[in-house]
Amino acid sequence: MVEVAAPDSKRTDYVTKHREYADAGIPFYWILDLDDPVSLIACHQPGKLGYHNDPAVTGKFRVTEPFPFELDLTELLR
Repeated sequence: MVEVAAPDSKRTDYVTKHREYADAGIPFYWILDLDDPVSLIACHQPGKLGYHNDPAVTGKFRVTEPFPFELDLTELLR
């Protein structure tokens, strides 16, 4: 699941949906924030109780789970 955080709904994206998606058992949740600098927080469920949030990433975002993926966040607003 990828959520693009909108300026008027950041609390919903970072708090409400974060909790609801974890409760629903969605194992991976990425929050993309297009404010300068563009950043992405990768959240994953290591167990049954909520998400573990990785630190916010700017620049290149790379993961191996749930699949190998790389994204240059600096290119999104060009």
